[in-house]
Amino acid sequence: MPKAVVSEGDRRRRRPTRSGTVLSETLIIDTALRLLREHGSAGLSARRLGLALDCDPSALYRYFRGMDDLTLAIGDTLIGQALAGWSPTGVWRDDLRALGLRFHRAYLAHPQAAVLTTSRVTGRANELAADEAVLGVLRRAGLPVPEAVRIYHAFIDQTLAFAALDAASLALPRAALRAEDEVWRSTYGRLPATTHPHVAEAAPLLASEMVESAYPAALDLLLDALAGRLAAGVTGPARAGSGAARGRARRS
Repeated sequence: MPKAVVSEGDRRRRRPTRSGTVLSETLIIDTALRLLREHGSAGLSARRLGLALDCDPSALYRYFRGMDDLTLAIGDTLIGQALAGWSPTGVWRDDLRALGLRFHRAYLAHPQAAVLTTSRVTGRANELAADEAVLGVLRRAGLPVPEAVRIYHAFIDQTLAFAALDAASLALPRAALRAEDEVWRSTYGRLPATTHPHVAEAAPLLASEMVESAYPAALDLLLDALAGRLAAGVTGPARAGSGAARGRARRS
Protein backbone atom coordinates (compact mmCIF):
# COMPACT_ATOMS: atom_id res chain seq x y z
CA MET A 1 0.00 0.00 0.00
CA PRO A 2 1.41 3.45 -0.87
CA LYS A 3 2.55 5.49 2.09
CA ALA A 4 0.69 8.72 2.86
CA VAL A 5 2.60 11.81 1.81
CA VAL A 6 2.98 14.31 4.62
CA SER A 7 1.58 17.80 4.06
CA GLU A 8 3.97 20.57 3.07
CA GLY A 9 3.51 22.31 6.39
CA ASP A 10 4.48 19.22 8.34
CA ARG A 11 7.52 18.74 6.14
CA ARG A 12 8.83 22.19 6.98
CA ARG A 13 8.67 21.39 10.68
CA ARG A 14 10.92 18.36 10.30
CA ARG A 15 14.32 18.47 11.92
CA PRO A 16 17.42 18.70 9.70
CA THR A 17 19.27 15.55 8.68
CA ARG A 18 22.36 14.39 10.55
CA SER A 19 24.51 16.69 8.42
CA GLY A 20 22.23 19.68 9.07
CA THR A 21 20.45 19.58 5.70
CA VAL A 22 16.72 20.34 5.61
CA LEU A 23 15.02 18.01 3.16
CA SER A 24 12.75 19.34 0.42
CA GLU A 25 11.24 17.98 -2.77
CA THR A 26 13.65 20.10 -4.80
CA LEU A 27 16.71 18.84 -2.93
CA ILE A 28 15.63 15.22 -3.29
CA ILE A 29 14.96 15.61 -7.02
CA ASP A 30 18.28 17.41 -7.59
CA THR A 31 20.11 14.66 -5.72
CA ALA A 32 18.26 11.98 -7.69
CA LEU A 33 19.30 13.68 -10.95
CA ARG A 34 22.91 13.63 -9.79
CA LEU A 35 22.73 9.94 -8.90
CA LEU A 36 21.17 9.17 -12.28
CA ARG A 37 23.95 11.08 -14.02
CA GLU A 38 26.65 9.26 -12.05
CA HIS A 39 25.19 5.74 -11.84
CA GLY A 40 22.34 5.46 -14.34
CA SER A 41 18.82 4.27 -13.55
CA ALA A 42 20.15 1.17 -11.76
CA GLY A 43 21.84 3.46 -9.26
CA LEU A 44 18.69 5.26 -8.18
CA SER A 45 17.23 3.73 -5.05
CA ALA A 46 15.83 4.91 -1.73
CA ARG A 47 18.88 3.50 0.02
CA ARG A 48 21.37 5.31 -2.22
CA LEU A 49 19.33 8.53 -1.96
CA GLY A 50 19.32 8.24 1.81
CA LEU A 51 23.08 7.87 1.84
CA ALA A 52 23.54 10.85 -0.48
CA LEU A 53 21.22 13.02 1.61
CA ASP A 54 22.52 11.69 4.95
CA CYS A 55 19.05 10.68 6.06
CA ASP A 56 17.13 7.50 6.73
CA PRO A 57 15.56 6.29 3.45
CA SER A 58 12.16 6.25 5.16
CA ALA A 59 12.31 10.05 5.36
CA LEU A 60 11.90 10.20 1.59
CA TYR A 61 8.37 8.85 1.91
CA ARG A 62 7.32 12.04 3.64
CA TYR A 63 7.74 13.70 0.22
CA PHE A 64 7.05 10.93 -2.30
CA ARG A 65 4.80 7.89 -2.17
CA GLY A 66 7.57 5.74 -3.55
CA MET A 67 10.33 5.65 -6.13
CA ASP A 68 7.83 5.69 -8.97
CA ASP A 69 6.30 8.89 -7.60
CA LEU A 70 9.81 10.36 -7.47
CA THR A 71 10.37 9.29 -11.09
CA LEU A 72 7.27 11.23 -12.15
CA ALA A 73 8.49 14.27 -10.21
CA ILE A 74 11.86 14.05 -11.98
CA GLY A 75 10.13 13.97 -15.37
CA ASP A 76 8.00 16.95 -14.45
CA THR A 77 11.09 18.83 -13.32
CA LEU A 78 12.71 18.36 -16.73
CA ILE A 79 9.58 19.73 -18.40
CA GLY A 80 9.68 22.70 -16.05
CA GLN A 81 13.29 23.38 -16.99
CA ALA A 82 12.27 23.37 -20.66
CA LEU A 83 9.48 25.89 -20.05
CA ALA A 84 11.55 28.24 -17.88
CA GLY A 85 11.72 31.65 -19.55
CA TRP A 86 9.54 30.72 -22.52
CA SER A 87 6.68 32.95 -23.59
CA PRO A 88 4.66 32.90 -26.82
CA THR A 89 5.53 35.38 -29.56
CA GLY A 90 2.25 34.94 -31.41
CA VAL A 91 3.97 33.40 -34.44
CA TRP A 92 2.76 29.82 -34.27
CA ARG A 93 5.65 28.22 -36.15
CA ASP A 94 8.34 30.02 -34.16
CA ASP A 95 6.57 29.22 -30.90
CA LEU A 96 6.06 25.54 -31.65
CA ARG A 97 9.62 25.09 -32.90
CA ALA A 98 11.02 26.84 -29.83
CA LEU A 99 8.98 24.60 -27.53
CA GLY A 100 10.06 21.44 -29.28
CA LEU A 101 13.74 22.33 -29.18
CA ARG A 102 13.44 23.38 -25.53
CA PHE A 103 11.88 20.04 -24.54
CA HIS A 104 14.46 18.07 -26.52
CA ARG A 105 17.35 20.08 -25.05
CA ALA A 106 16.08 19.75 -21.47
CA TYR A 107 15.87 15.97 -21.72
CA LEU A 108 19.30 15.67 -23.33
CA ALA A 109 20.81 17.72 -20.50
CA HIS A 110 19.90 14.77 -18.26
CA PRO A 111 20.05 11.72 -20.57
CA GLN A 112 19.84 9.06 -17.86
CA ALA A 113 16.77 10.76 -16.40
CA ALA A 114 15.28 11.16 -19.88
CA VAL A 115 15.55 7.42 -20.57
CA LEU A 116 13.64 6.86 -17.33
CA THR A 117 10.90 9.47 -17.81
CA THR A 118 10.11 10.20 -21.47
CA SER A 119 7.53 7.39 -21.65
CA ARG A 120 5.71 8.53 -18.50
CA VAL A 121 2.67 10.77 -18.06
CA THR A 122 3.12 12.76 -14.86
CA GLY A 123 -0.15 14.70 -14.62
CA ARG A 124 1.83 17.29 -12.66
CA ALA A 125 1.93 21.07 -12.92
CA ASN A 126 4.75 21.46 -15.44
CA GLU A 127 3.40 18.81 -17.77
CA LEU A 128 -0.03 20.43 -17.67
CA ALA A 129 1.54 23.82 -18.38
CA ALA A 130 3.39 22.35 -21.37
CA ASP A 131 0.20 20.80 -22.73
CA GLU A 132 -1.62 24.10 -22.31
CA ALA A 133 1.19 25.95 -24.08
CA VAL A 134 1.30 23.62 -27.10
CA LEU A 135 -2.47 23.46 -27.49
CA GLY A 136 -2.66 27.24 -27.11
CA VAL A 137 -0.17 27.75 -29.94
CA LEU A 138 -2.14 25.40 -32.20
CA ARG A 139 -5.50 26.99 -31.40
CA ARG A 140 -4.13 30.49 -32.03
CA ALA A 141 -2.86 29.22 -35.37
CA GLY A 142 -6.50 28.67 -36.29
CA LEU A 143 -6.84 24.93 -35.86
CA PRO A 144 -10.16 23.58 -34.61
CA VAL A 145 -9.97 21.50 -31.42
CA PRO A 146 -9.92 18.03 -33.09
CA GLU A 147 -7.10 19.01 -35.45
CA ALA A 148 -5.20 20.80 -32.67
CA VAL A 149 -5.34 17.63 -30.57
CA ARG A 150 -4.16 15.54 -33.51
CA ILE A 151 -1.17 17.79 -34.21
CA TYR A 152 -0.44 18.11 -30.48
CA HIS A 153 -0.30 14.32 -30.27
CA ALA A 154 2.12 14.05 -33.19
CA PHE A 155 4.26 16.92 -31.92
CA ILE A 156 4.57 15.63 -28.35
CA ASP A 157 5.19 12.01 -29.30
CA GLN A 158 7.75 12.97 -31.93
CA THR A 159 9.59 15.17 -29.44
CA LEU A 160 9.58 12.54 -26.70
CA ALA A 161 10.57 9.76 -29.08
CA PHE A 162 13.60 11.66 -30.32
CA ALA A 163 14.48 12.71 -26.78
CA ALA A 164 14.40 9.07 -25.66
CA LEU A 165 16.43 7.89 -28.67
CA ASP A 166 19.06 10.62 -28.39
CA ALA A 167 19.24 10.35 -24.61
CA ALA A 168 19.76 6.59 -24.80
CA SER A 169 22.69 7.21 -27.11
CA LEU A 170 24.19 9.87 -24.83
CA ALA A 171 23.74 7.56 -21.84
CA LEU A 172 26.03 4.96 -23.42
CA PRO A 173 29.58 4.66 -22.09
CA ARG A 174 31.84 7.03 -23.99
CA ALA A 175 33.84 4.18 -25.50
CA ALA A 176 30.68 2.57 -26.88
CA LEU A 177 29.46 5.89 -28.25
CA ARG A 178 32.78 6.54 -30.01
CA ALA A 179 32.74 3.01 -31.44
CA GLU A 180 29.26 3.51 -32.86
CA ASP A 181 30.24 6.82 -34.43
CA GLU A 182 33.29 5.18 -35.99
CA VAL A 183 31.10 2.55 -37.70
CA TRP A 184 29.78 5.21 -40.07
CA ARG A 185 33.33 5.86 -41.26
CA SER A 186 34.98 2.45 -40.96
CA THR A 187 32.12 0.28 -42.25
CA TYR A 188 29.77 2.43 -44.29
CA GLY A 189 32.64 4.48 -45.70
CA ARG A 190 34.32 1.39 -47.15
CA LEU A 191 31.37 -0.26 -48.84
CA PRO A 192 32.05 -0.66 -52.58
CA ALA A 193 29.81 1.04 -55.09
CA THR A 194 29.47 -2.26 -56.93
CA THR A 195 27.43 -3.80 -54.12
CA HIS A 196 25.99 -0.76 -52.30
CA PRO A 197 25.93 2.10 -54.83
CA HIS A 198 23.58 4.38 -52.92
CA VAL A 199 25.29 3.93 -49.56
CA ALA A 200 28.70 4.41 -51.17
CA GLU A 201 27.79 7.74 -52.75
CA ALA A 202 26.18 8.97 -49.54
CA ALA A 203 28.85 7.63 -47.15
CA PRO A 204 30.71 10.93 -46.52
CA LEU A 205 27.45 12.70 -45.69
CA LEU A 206 26.21 9.78 -43.60
CA ALA A 207 29.38 9.92 -41.51
CA SER A 208 28.70 13.53 -40.56
CA GLU A 209 24.89 13.50 -40.50
CA MET A 210 24.14 10.30 -38.61
CA VAL A 211 26.12 11.25 -35.51
CA GLU A 212 23.85 14.27 -34.98
CA SER A 213 20.25 14.30 -33.82
CA ALA A 214 17.65 14.26 -36.59
CA TYR A 215 15.10 15.92 -34.33
CA PRO A 216 15.44 19.50 -35.67
CA ALA A 217 14.96 18.24 -39.23
CA ALA A 218 12.04 16.02 -38.26
CA LEU A 219 10.45 18.90 -36.35
CA ASP A 220 10.77 21.17 -39.38
CA LEU A 221 9.12 18.51 -41.57
CA LEU A 222 6.17 18.36 -39.18
CA LEU A 223 5.91 22.15 -39.12
CA ASP A 224 6.17 22.31 -42.93
CA ALA A 225 3.30 19.85 -43.22
CA LEU A 226 1.17 21.86 -40.80
CA ALA A 227 1.98 25.12 -42.62
CA GLY A 228 0.93 23.54 -45.89
CA ARG A 229 -2.36 22.35 -44.45
CA LEU A 230 -3.07 25.75 -42.95
CA ALA A 231 -2.25 27.49 -46.24
CA ALA A 232 -4.55 25.13 -48.12
CA GLY A 233 -7.32 25.63 -45.59
CA VAL A 234 -7.31 21.94 -44.74
CA THR A 235 -7.98 21.68 -41.04
CA GLY A 236 -9.75 18.34 -40.82
CA PRO A 237 -8.21 14.88 -40.34
CA ALA A 238 -5.89 13.74 -43.13
CA ARG A 239 -7.67 11.54 -45.66
CA ALA A 240 -4.72 9.38 -46.60
CA GLY A 241 -4.53 5.93 -45.06
CA SER A 242 -7.13 3.70 -43.54
CA GLY A 243 -7.54 5.44 -40.22
CA ALA A 244 -5.32 3.06 -38.27
CA ALA A 245 -5.35 3.66 -34.54
CA ARG A 246 -2.89 6.28 -33.32
CA GLY A 247 -1.23 6.70 -29.99
CA ARG A 248 0.94 4.60 -27.74
CA ALA A 249 0.76 0.86 -28.07
CA ARG A 250 -1.35 -0.56 -25.27
CA ARG A 251 -0.79 -3.83 -23.54
CA SER A 252 -3.56 -6.30 -24.25
